[in-house]
Amino acid sequence: MAGVLLWVICPRENASFSATPLYSLVPRNRLQARSYNSKGCSRLKSWTGVYTAASLSSAVANPPRSSAEKVYEVVLKQAALVKEQKKERALDVGKENDQTESMTRGDLLNGAYDRCGEVCAEYAKTFYLGTLLMTPERRRAVWAIYVWCRRTDELVDGPNAPHITPKALDRWEQRLGELFEGRPYDMYDAALSDTVSKYPVDIQPFKDMIQGMRMDLKKSRYKDFDELYLYCYYVAGTVGLMSVPVMGIAPESKASTESVYNAALALGIANQLTNILRDVGEDARRGRIYLPQDELTQAGLSDEDIFNGKVTEKWRIFMKGQIKRARMFFDEAEKGVAELSDASRWPVWASLLLYKQILDSIEANDYDNFSKRAYVGKAKKFASLPIAYGRALMGGGSKLAKPTRS
Repeated sequence: MAGVLLWVICPRENASFSATPLYSLVPRNRLQARSYNSKGCSRLKSWTGVYTAASLSSAVANPPRSSAEKVYEVVLKQAALVKEQKKERALDVGKENDQTESMTRGDLLNGAYDRCGEVCAEYAKTFYLGTLLMTPERRRAVWAIYVWCRRTDELVDGPNAPHITPKALDRWEQRLGELFEGRPYDMYDAALSDTVSKYPVDIQPFKDMIQGMRMDLKKSRYKDFDELYLYCYYVAGTVGLMSVPVMGIAPESKASTESVYNAALALGIANQLTNILRDVGEDARRGRIYLPQDELTQAGLSDEDIFNGKVTEKWRIFMKGQIKRARMFFDEAEKGVAELSDASRWPVWASLLLYKQILDSIEANDYDNFSKRAYVGKAKKFASLPIAYGRALMGGGSKLAKPTRS
């Protein structure tokens, strides 16, 4: 979760995007799917194997949307919130702040944020060090988001996971709504409640992450990459939509707000795909397979092959394709790092470089992700940090879409 929180976002960009739109990374039809070793499937409804004129007409009038298109609606909503806040701040310039916070409430909030920082330092040491480069206010806000995401993840992956039911997740979502309304349940909720009151963060990404936990309770197979993409958004891409408003976009950035969010979501998808490829054996032992079923079939592989855990030539070829796709998402993510505020770039670069090296480790293990866990050693981690810091200082020209002007 820590690597994901550093910076994550969704695939799509307009015609002015300088590189391949992220939409193209999600197969949309048979021809496109073949490039990912996927046989794909038609989404048009048919009757007795023949497309009727009515079904074709309906499909043209109401074309089915991919997971990427659905997610992009959330991206647009979040980007709109950021733009609206900028307008409100411009109108508020020169106004005196006549609101005073009581000393007691301030002390309680400070204690809540400090505790979030302690949790972050304990469970995500590298990430925590990166947050220390941020301004105090942003640092505390990111800690609060991290803790909420960790607690949500622990519901289905923690020690009490066997006892978690859909109703428990419903109660967690109800509690989320209450903290967004300023009625936190505990000190951790209080920190997040204060954060979302200060930054243009929408509740939808938080709800979507809970939806990802619901999927984990009832779903253990994904028929194609479109389904898997939606899951990756729920459990990882959402974090980018939560955290980018806090990390901030550089004032000098010429990129559109939407494109910065897109790049952040790409990192979330890349990180989660990397997690999936790293944990194939571990997930299989829990009866879970987070790999596109149609692509496995196309590669001549089955669930049994994964449960048996034998590295074959078919498996190596399949894994090469999966790793290639994950790297494509990392490539898209890199284009947006320079658009973040100065203090936020280093932890993002650190996350990106460290997670990419997990893919290298899988290759170094001869694609044996059944019995060997790919990881980045401490020496490589420390070697990556100054590289990430150097890239953060360099900044660089924008590679994202410029906002259109009327």
